[in-house]
Formats: sequence, structure tokens, C-alpha cells
Amino acid sequence: MSEHQELRLSDDVRLHVTVTGPVDADVTVVMLHGWTLDGRSWHRQLADLRDRFGDRVRVVAYDARGHGRSSCLTLRDATLAQLGDDLAAVVDEFAASGPVVLVGHSMGGMTVMEYAHRHPDRFAERTAGLVFVSTTAEGHTHTVYGLSPRIARLIRLAETTGAGVLARCGGWRPPYALLRALRPSIRWMLFGDRCDPADIRLVTSAVARATLRSIGGFRASIGAQHRLETLAALGGLPAAALVGDRDRLTPPPCAESIAAALPTTELTVCPGAGHMLMMERPDVVNAAVAGVLRRVLAGIAVPGPAAA
Repeated sequence: MSEHQELRLSDDVRLHVTVTGPVDADVTVVMLHGWTLDGRSWHRQLADLRDRFGDRVRVVAYDARGHGRSSCLTLRDATLAQLGDDLAAVVDEFAASGPVVLVGHSMGGMTVMEYAHRHPDRFAERTAGLVFVSTTAEGHTHTVYGLSPRIARLIRLAETTGAGVLARCGGWRPPYALLRALRPSIRWMLFGDRCDPADIRLVTSAVARATLRSIGGFRASIGAQHRLETLAALGGLPAAALVGDRDRLTPPPCAESIAAALPTTELTVCPGAGHMLMMERPDVVNAAVAGVLRRVLAGIAVPGPAAA
């Protein structure tokens, strides 16, 4: 049974956190959603982890500041650096001991890298495995929206200009009626060849919960981040990186550079899939998370008669 909790951070931002599994589980999995989404993105993975591992695994999923059911933020805090600090607080509060596996989608994966960059000692002490889903360590370097570079530059200019305007709109949220009208554009941007209508409804609902300040404010930080050197310093952690070959936001070169920087990474490219792999290819994502978890669980010493 999932338990809903609230974590109040040092700046009074309140994070909505969903926790499943016992506090003394062998491993804690922390799942981080993408930009403009919320923790519900992982609903198929949450169910699969419960079925596969039971009480051996504790699962923590939370809404990033300014997203979902978490509270708003100031514009100066709409940065990946702040999200990395928030992740450190979540790990300290909900995974006080034992190994941690971090699973990040898009902005969530970039948050994991920022946590490793800003808190290297704490990261090294606690983190036992990584799963990167449709994310990048190179900002918008490879983002061309599946279009020609010239058109992509024009779209990026329009996007960044619009983001600056939205960032100054405070805690307002986008009207749901407008988002429904924009569903064809959302579907084109985020999904590949196939899209379950329930998934596009969930995504639209999540975007409707994100504040305009978050939608616009995080754009600059996401586009500028470069953390390949951080990944290269992580050593032999069990890791997986997954990407769809129709991903218009973080295309295959993004995942390939992650795997090159962190050679222990198992790279999976999903034909016909877009940016929302946890929804489009849940079985593949579930298998990747389970594979990393099994490697971590296998490394946990189980006391036997001789050790006792």
C-alpha cells in the first residue's frame, strides 16, 4: 500500500512524496519524473516493482518543486542545481540507511547527475545503481526535434523566448482546456509511433498541475547543463540507459554519450518509441530497473552460519 507524505524543505517548499515498502527494506529506489510531469509517470514501474520484489525494495516517488502536488518555488530556485539539493534531502529523509538506486526520466535523470556533481561524497556513500530513461548529460546539444538543424534552431529560439515569458507568470497553471487543444502537439513532441489515449490524458493532467514559473523557469538550466565529466567519475556502478529512436527531445546520441562516459551502463534503444518510454515501453523499462536492482541485491551480503 502506498503512503503519501510531505517533506518540507529548508526554504519552506513542500514536496509531495509517495512511499511504498518498509523502511528497513534491503534497497530503496527513488524515482524522479521529467520536466512538467509528476510522480504518476511511474505508475507502471511502481506496480511492477511491488510484484517483483515485495518488501525487499522500498520505492520513493515524488513531485519536483513546482510540479504536481508539490508547492511552488521562486524563479531563482528553478534550476537543476536546486533539484539536485532537493534529491539529497529526499534521500536523507526517506532512505536514511542502506543502498539506493536512482531512476530518472528526462529532467529527473539530469537531477540525478546534479546530485552526483553537488554532493559527491553523499552520492558515493549511498548510491548503488542508476537508471537513466530518455535523458541527457549535454543540455540541448543533440535536441533537434526530429527536424532539420535550421528549423530546430528557429523552434529553440521560439521555445526559449516563450519560456522566459512563462517564467514570469508565477504560480499560475496552464488552463486545462488549452492543453486539451494542444494534445496533438504534445503527442507529437513526447510520443513515438504508438500512444495509448490514457497516457496522453495523464501527461496532459500532469502539465496542467505544473506552475507556469516551473514550465518556463527550468528551461534555461536544462538547456545549459553538461555533466559527462561527473558521470565519468562515478566508477563501476551498475547502470542502464534507455532511449527511443523517435525521441525528439533526448535522441539516441544523448543516451550513447551517457553510456560512453559511464562504461558500466547497459544501453537500450527502443525502435519506434519517443520520449515517454516508461509509458510507451513499460516492459522494457521495468526489465532495466529490475536488472540493476538484482545486481545491487546480489551484492548485499547475507549473513550465514559461519558469519554468525
